[in-house]
Amino acid sequence: MTTHTNETQSTPVDTEAGIAAAEAARTRLNFGSAARKTFRAVIALDAAAREGLDPALVELVQIRASHLNGCAYCLHMHTNDARKAGETEDRLHLVPLWREARHFYTAREQAALALTEAVTSLPLGGVSDEVYAEAAVHFGEEELAQLIGVICVINTWNRVALATGKVAGVDER
Repeated sequence: MTTHTNETQSTPVDTEAGIAAAEAARTRLNFGSAARKTFRAVIALDAAAREGLDPALVELVQIRASHLNGCAYCLHMHTNDARKAGETEDRLHLVPLWREARHFYTAREQAALALTEAVTSLPLGGVSDEVYAEAAVHFGEEELAQLIGVICVINTWNRVALATGKVAGVDER
């Protein structure tokens, strides 16, 4: 049983029981079962987009997009994956504020995070020439295309998870 103390109360919170209760109360469809062909296509796109990219960089990108999209399900999954890949707690905690903590991230990671924000937040101005050019400095043409693919795929997964009411803490892979 995983517990932690709620900051506003001194009573322990049973995280596993909370996850189980939230999942049991979920009333939305299971996308993987209801749209098998589409689900498999997104999985294939995800795998293809990751090819040739550093897995730790992919996780940072997925974490940042999930923050921006408010997807707790994907955020939980990808922070756990990043930890398994050796990512530090400091870097994970600072991803949303990477600009203020640039010294925790390489110039290449910063360029990827900036591109992630621009692609994820298209209605807020799109991908500026400056953001694109900085990413192009750190990624070759093929890698940059792969990175854009990863950003597009995590945005798709975030939308699927949010639309279907996925519960943070349940990893259905």
